[in-house]
Amino acid sequence: MAPSFEDADLAVNVPAQTQTPLSPKARPYLPRLSSRNAVNGTGTLSVPEEEGPNAIEVPATRSQTADAQSYMHNLSLSPSMKDRRGSRNSFGTSLPIPRSKRQSRLSSVHYPTRPGMPPIQPSRDILAAKVQDMSSEKVLAAKNMAFVFDIDGVLVHGDRLIPEGRRVLEILNGDNELGIKIPHIFLTNGSGKPELPRCEQLSKILHSPISTDQFIQSHTPMRALAEYYKTVLVVGGEGYKCREVAEQYGFQDIVVPNDIVAWDPTIAPYRVFTEEERVTSRPRDFSKVNIEAIMVFSDSRDYATDMQIIMDLLRSEDGRLHTVAKDPVAQRIPIYFSQGDMLCPTEHPIPRMSQGTFRIGLEAMYKSLTGVELERVVYGKPELATYKYADEVITSWMDQIHNEEKLPSNIYMIGDNPASDIVGGNLYGWNTCLVRTGVFQGGDNDENNPANFGVFKNVLEAVSTAICKELGEDFQFQFNDSMNPIHHGAGNSAIE
Repeated sequence: MAPSFEDADLAVNVPAQTQTPLSPKARPYLPRLSSRNAVNGTGTLSVPEEEGPNAIEVPATRSQTADAQSYMHNLSLSPSMKDRRGSRNSFGTSLPIPRSKRQSRLSSVHYPTRPGMPPIQPSRDILAAKVQDMSSEKVLAAKNMAFVFDIDGVLVHGDRLIPEGRRVLEILNGDNELGIKIPHIFLTNGSGKPELPRCEQLSKILHSPISTDQFIQSHTPMRALAEYYKTVLVVGGEGYKCREVAEQYGFQDIVVPNDIVAWDPTIAPYRVFTEEERVTSRPRDFSKVNIEAIMVFSDSRDYATDMQIIMDLLRSEDGRLHTVAKDPVAQRIPIYFSQGDMLCPTEHPIPRMSQGTFRIGLEAMYKSLTGVELERVVYGKPELATYKYADEVITSWMDQIHNEEKLPSNIYMIGDNPASDIVGGNLYGWNTCLVRTGVFQGGDNDENNPANFGVFKNVLEAVSTAICKELGEDFQFQFNDSMNPIHHGAGNSAIE
């Protein structure tokens, strides 16, 4: 039976002011913590000071019951709000996430300027400003609500558009009776690509501009870890895209499984290693390299190889391959997962396994080989760090589109996965909407993780219902510019 711990034993609720963050010069990387230190409450995960590097702290939690034990004989279970365990994100009392940059709305204006004259505005913006002046109460309500969208299964299926998704973004980007932009961001457990090309890809599919400043992938908050670890193993994704992501996040020395296999092919005895993979890899003598942390950025494309290498590192002496630690707990390096979804919707008619099943397999193997539970950190939905970061992004996006740096009070999470989108939004106090275009195909609502705002046929039905609740049942989902003199009062099509 797994040992039980009280929160007090782990200093989970230690206020931020009682912690002693290290100065930037004193902490080139995070201290590695053993389970023994975590249990005794003596270990902490140092986080940047408020006025220091661009990161903020998020409380970590630890469960009294290990995750792996319940999954040993049944891998089909999914977390439930009824008996949801904590994340066991227990490397210390807090986790770092980035502080979203605060960019002035004026910096994103691209209209020509004339010396001594106000900036030129499109006629649509002028008309919308007049309409908004006459509807101050609705404008305030529109600025006091925001939408958070999951992507796969809500707006798209892979590279295929869900038609209602395009119309929703048109409405939120100003095609409504006020001509106002209603704040919205994208929060996905998808991963494996840099944010910019992913936003460009989605913009083409959805026919609406999507900025990286309103976009969160599962590994986006993990950029804060770059200041703590120098040499890291990055796992998952297609080809070397996750190495590119880690480089953009600022990690200095990035190792991927192909580098290790190219150095020692016997480490993965069942792997067929192609000459092309060998040429593009970066081998070196990893028996002389200390890998400081493992980062699972995206779904594994080769379970056997990735699990073997990760297990070797978890059982090694301080992250050196070709070694086996006498005390694997005391010398174990930390492992981070970008998300914990068991299933994800794809173009296949039945959802496919995702990173959560990979993690559970590792936990079960580690427990079987060592007799102890694997300490790990999970980001992504439904973990707290991701929702804290979402608050940062929403606030920053409000500043860009409305020049008001504030967090709206009424936030609606729209997702298709009850075990991540809905449970996370519910626990964080958001309004949750479950749609039937992805993972969820059940009855009136999910039995274990019910959406508190309701279940909807698609994203358009969910968004229009939420807007009518906040702005009134008579709210019109189209901007009427018939007053535009160019149109001579005829027609009401929106100006492009």
